[in-house]
Amino acid sequence: MRPMPSQHDGLKDFVLDRLVDLRGVTARAMFGGYGLSCDGTFFGIVHKGRLYFKTNDETRTTYVRSGMKPFRPNAKQTLKSFYEVPTDVLEDAEQLGQWAAGAVQSS
Repeated sequence: MRPMPSQHDGLKDFVLDRLVDLRGVTARAMFGGYGLSCDGTFFGIVHKGRLYFKTNDETRTTYVRSGMKPFRPNAKQTLKSFYEVPTDVLEDAEQLGQWAAGAVQSS
């Protein structure tokens, strides 16, 4: 019997569907969620119902201005190079694709 898909699986599938134009995007289980890669470049994380993209000094300010926080897999660890993607961006396939491409370039 196959396990029921989790909330993480649903978000992962949703994100992969939204990023269909960004060729070579894959997801694999990691961090208790999924890591997203594009042609072998790790650029995103799906964890506990949230999507995080890799940032750099230039792109990070856009996330911070949107009120987004860095990826925090547990109380003792924060990955300040990955920030949560705002809901309005997640819901707009074109904008999500642009942010994802920026995350790939940040990696």
